[in-house]
Amino acid sequence: MDESNLVPHKVYIQIIDLKGEKVVRVVKDTTVKEADEPTFVKIKNSNFKNGCIEVEVLSRLLPSASPTDRGFIGLAFRINDGKSKFESIYIRPTNGRAEDQVRRNHSIQYFSYPDFKYERLRKEYPGKYESYADMGLDEWTSLKIEVIGSQAKLFLNSNKYPSLIVNDLKQGPDATGDVGLFVDVGTEGYFRNLKITHPK
Repeated sequence: MDESNLVPHKVYIQIIDLKGEKVVRVVKDTTVKEADEPTFVKIKNSNFKNGCIEVEVLSRLLPSASPTDRGFIGLAFRINDGKSKFESIYIRPTNGRAEDQVRRNHSIQYFSYPDFKYERLRKEYPGKYESYADMGLDEWTSLKIEVIGSQAKLFLNSNKYPSLIVNDLKQGPDATGDVGLFVDVGTEGYFRNLKITHPK
């Protein structure tokens, strides 16, 4: 990732050496207390509507993380110019191998900012915008999001079939905007090998 194209918004970023490889480290601004906020690194001029976004992520818990923090990390897309609207899919790595099945069922999350955060979606549409997949902290996980109109599919680790399908993206089929590297509270997030593909 070209550092000149990375625009932090309510996060701190560094390009660091992780086991001999240059990666992007992202941590949420601690003054942002709410969850599912615009806490991402925007990719300048990514201009995404339909297509495919791929990235590898690795999540660790910060020393300051609370017991309810889950290592939240993922992607934001169709971020509008004012950063006041966007779609997002992220993972909760600590849930993937939890002994509690309900927690496991909350391993992957879709939300749409500002009106459809996870709490509202979980209450009004239980189970519809979350799913289970195997994942863990401190290991690289590949995310691939395919977006067409109002539909988004998340594929993990080169799996043939999606782990989550959203058929009614809340911003609608015609929304467009930039792509972002998303983290939330308590997360030390690392990103590498970002690739954005537009339809031909």
